[in-house]
Amino acid sequence: MTSLAERRCVPCRGGIPLLTKIEIAELLPQVPDWRVVKVGGISRLERVFNFRDFTEALAFTIKISAASEVEDHHPLIVTEWGRVKIQWWTHAIKGLHKNDFIMAAKTDLLVE
Repeated sequence: MTSLAERRCVPCRGGIPLLTKIEIAELLPQVPDWRVVKVGGISRLERVFNFRDFTEALAFTIKISAASEVEDHHPLIVTEWGRVKIQWWTHAIKGLHKNDFIMAAKTDLLVE
């Protein structure tokens, strides 16, 4: 079985169903440091990464930016001194898609 981090995102322009609670429950163990949060009624994957200083946090943010461009799937990123908060969700369907779990797994690989 191919790991999530080895998969590629598929284009999503809307018109596809959100992941079900069962599908989310099956995927979450593959990204154990992430949690599902709701913002304005929309489910998102969220994780906070901690770093020694702003420079390390910003360098990580830039890595996420590059990975996002490759997959054409982009997160909400909040970069602060020593901390980066990431939220993945699929804007076109206003919720979670498998792409979000793929990108969460790819994000985990970017931490040194």
